[in-house]
Amino acid sequence: MGRRRAILIAGPTASGKSALALAMAQAQGGVIVNADSMQVYDILRVVTARPGVEEEALAPHRLYGIVPATTRFSTGQWLTAVREVIGNTGEMPLIFIGGTGLYFDALLNGFADIPDLPADIAVQVQQEIQALDGAQRLTLLQAEDPEAAALLKVADPQRLIRALAVKRATGRTLSSFQDDKQPGALDDFDIERMVLDPERELLRDRIGRRFAAMFTGGAIEEVQALRALDLDPGLPITKAIGVREIGDWLDGVRGQDDAITLATIATHQYAKRQRTWFRNRFGDWPRRVLKAEPFAHSKAGY
Repeated sequence: MGRRRAILIAGPTASGKSALALAMAQAQGGVIVNADSMQVYDILRVVTARPGVEEEALAPHRLYGIVPATTRFSTGQWLTAVREVIGNTGEMPLIFIGGTGLYFDALLNGFADIPDLPADIAVQVQQEIQALDGAQRLTLLQAEDPEAAALLKVADPQRLIRALAVKRATGRTLSSFQDDKQPGALDDFDIERMVLDPERELLRDRIGRRFAAMFTGGAIEEVQALRALDLDPGLPITKAIGVREIGDWLDGVRGQDDAITLATIATHQYAKRQRTWFRNRFGDWPRRVLKAEPFAHSKAGY
């Protein structure tokens, strides 16, 4: 028997990933596995563009809406959940789809599971090094994390702040986390990779239509439910595009058209960052250029 198959479909938001994955799963009997860091959370099905109930009924879907909005969910936790999916789905093909590049990177190459750091620690480190020159910054890092200092040819502020913040928050060096890196999860699979790359105007049109549809398709009720939880504003789910814009509309700060426009702009900017990440990190993945609306018969894919 051949090795088990995994299909990895990456791409910017609204590029048609869900529709393509659903078509593949129905044709091949595969399991669709979420690789989007916002779609793991509950409550915001519409706002985060998770597949609808109808789509989920057409093929097995895993790791969608599994995490309470009240918690944080790290890349390391996602990778652990993926291993459980692998073990619980027999020999069925797995179709990973999403726009979170770090998830795909961890899936293939493993991940150093560094805990979330308190924001005030990074701020304190940044303030501490402001008055230091390059040599003084390296001396400071050498005292706390010699291995990280040895890797820096110049005292890059961001990398230096990161290393010092990790050491001070956890008591461990950054390199110790990297030495404990979890392995990737697909070593025993035959892997097919692709990045969906819609033409710019097509993607712009899809993004605009999608958020307008969200606004009248349940997104308002979801944001109301989220706000009722009175969450810490630092939790990841509160950063989902649309939460702030719809919240401002609910508070009377802006009108509906303005809220839709601002959310659409934010989504465009996010898609641009995603495309840059995939181009820089997954430059050897085959591109699937979309010039027309894919799978127009399906509600999935937004």
